Amino acid sequence: MNKLQVEIGKHQHTRKARRIEQILVKKKGINAVSVSASGMVHVEWSADQTNPSEIIKSIKQLGLKVVHVTIDSEQSSQDHSEHSHTSFNILGENTELYFATVSGTFWLIGVFFSFSSSVNQVTATTLFVLSAIFGGVFTLLTTLKDLRRGKFEIDFLMLFAAIGAAALGKWGESALLLFLFSLGHALEHYAMRRARKSIAALSDLAPPMAFVKYNGELTEVPIEELKLGDIIVVKPNSKIAADGVVTKGMSPVNQASITGESIPVDKLPSLNWQKENNVEKILNEHRVFAGTMNGSGALEIKVLKEAKDSTISQIIALVKEAEAQKSPTQHLTDKFEKYYVPSVLVLVIVLLFAYLVINEPFEQSFYRAMSVLIAASPCALAISTPSAVLAGIARAARQGVLIKGGRPLEELGGIKAIAFDKTGTLTNGRPILTHAIPFGSITKTHLLKIAVAVEALSDHPLAAAIVKGGTKELENIDFPKAENLKALTARGIQANWNGSLVHIGNRRLFEDLTGESVPLEIDLKMSELESSGHTAMIVHQDNQYLGIISAMDVARPESIATLSALKKMGIKRMIMLTGDHQKVADAIAKNIGITDPIGNLLPEDKVNAIEQLKQEEGSVAMVGDGVNDAPAMAKSTVGIAMGAAGSDVALETADIALMADKLDNLPFAIGLSRKAKRIIKQNLIISLSMVALLVPLTIMGTIAIGPAVVGHEGSTLVVVMNALRLLKYEN
Repeated sequence: MNKLQVEIGKHQHTRKARRIEQILVKKKGINAVSVSASGMVHVEWSADQTNPSEIIKSIKQLGLKVVHVTIDSEQSSQDHSEHSHTSFNILGENTELYFATVSGTFWLIGVFFSFSSSVNQVTATTLFVLSAIFGGVFTLLTTLKDLRRGKFEIDFLMLFAAIGAAALGKWGESALLLFLFSLGHALEHYAMRRARKSIAALSDLAPPMAFVKYNGELTEVPIEELKLGDIIVVKPNSKIAADGVVTKGMSPVNQASITGESIPVDKLPSLNWQKENNVEKILNEHRVFAGTMNGSGALEIKVLKEAKDSTISQIIALVKEAEAQKSPTQHLTDKFEKYYVPSVLVLVIVLLFAYLVINEPFEQSFYRAMSVLIAASPCALAISTPSAVLAGIARAARQGVLIKGGRPLEELGGIKAIAFDKTGTLTNGRPILTHAIPFGSITKTHLLKIAVAVEALSDHPLAAAIVKGGTKELENIDFPKAENLKALTARGIQANWNGSLVHIGNRRLFEDLTGESVPLEIDLKMSELESSGHTAMIVHQDNQYLGIISAMDVARPESIATLSALKKMGIKRMIMLTGDHQKVADAIAKNIGITDPIGNLLPEDKVNAIEQLKQEEGSVAMVGDGVNDAPAMAKSTVGIAMGAAGSDVALETADIALMADKLDNLPFAIGLSRKAKRIIKQNLIISLSMVALLVPLTIMGTIAIGPAVVGHEGSTLVVVMNALRLLKYEN
């Protein structure tokens, strides 16, 4: 299935977005269409039946301005400068708001004059007519477009009601209807543009140019021309132009635009930068991202991703795609409107002929029908959910949380169980030296000298941890290097050091060497460490036991606080899934607050565990690194990727990505989801309650067109403003 993403230049009202969907999906070769209110069109199409050019042509035929096109998630894009034939933005993007303001001014003056006995009523009527003209321009343009396509939408109904009121001589009410309807549209567009600009601001983060170092000289080039392996120079207090690894210089970098971290991260050169080719495997202190802000020092950076593949480019593409993904509630309201609007039209037609049944003139029946038409129009209902979804996604992106659509935004808040991968999610994913315990008369310094010298020859992750930790403790202490390393399969290693033979390994190694069990004191201490989740190794020189060294993949500093916060939020079960031994899983779980540690799991076992949890809890979220946990994340209700900055797989696999390599934002994401669900529910109640209140009152003739218009447009503005509260959400 091919995918096409088209940015159509400006905010689209939800009703118009739905009309675009209905028209495009009927075109040959188009299988599915989703249009967001913020102006993104997401199309799935079959290559054997159509092509991108035909699809873009169909979109332009709808009178839409095509700004940017992305095909199959590749940055094959086009920029178009044609102006929409139906645009009337002669005073800029706020033209409708200006016209509505003029309309309102004429209406207010007309009302004032209509109550003045000294002013000819023709003057008041003229002012109402002018008010209606300025208020009805955009409604008329939209109606004409709809009629050309054989559609009778809400704009047509409102215009029809206004013309009907004017025909009955009620110019004041006609002008009020068009003024408030235009004002409501304009303010709604303004509010939605504000939400969209929070997302669009991402596009302005990366600088357009970069300084590349060629043969010792700097050349300024567009970032699109940067190649893998180029060395770019970033001056102090300027934006970083590419994802890469620091090769020279030290400086604090503000990564808030990518990860949401509020505190700058100190960057320093990687000692192995010449060999570094994968951003995902580089430590955070050496890794930088395009669009982040350099601090007080100059940096030289090796480019590891082209501009089109940078993390910020991926985020922009995925967020725009997320805008077009509808939530369950939005699908529900769309289905409701599908049957509701025709029902309203039938009711209005029946009411037009009420004079045949009850003793009243046709004018009164007609007026009542127009009032009901206004009262029953589902404007507030149509905008209630998409406005909240857009604002929620925008707020999350600003915090470093990428939520890929309305479905995960709604569903995350209802989760009561969360499964976590252990390595790299709850733990750092990199073991560290935890203990160096000498025995007998051996000193800790001597034990570390031998351990560091021998392990420096090994490429095992545990060896790297021992060398790094031991070297730090042995600072400024010189000692001989080891040589002749030999790996002893499933047991340990041996090497020569300073004229002696050294072995480092497990119990089995020394039982084989000596023909006896290891000393009881050593065995008990190893068992104690192992029961706490440490990997313990014995160090032996010639015929003497020197002591024990241990390493462990320790919990992230924020794990305990995050899990505690989740518990307070009502998350009942927090499950840890790991391939480690159950004893190790139990030890880590006890330390950080996991309720259900499950060890000895293969990747396929994690999928089975998620399925079992879904049966028990109904829904479950899975938090992982987005690579080996991808199957389990896909099976979960909501998949959440950790450390997504720089991880292509994480960005593509998960429903939600925590861009900082930290768990801190998980409670924020859940809290935002719950707030969004509450606001969507409030909006539905407001919009439906207003319809339920106004329709009976207008049918009975209790209220006229004026109050119906105020109630109708007022509820629309209320739900939009209510949704925008999400932009200010704080956990």
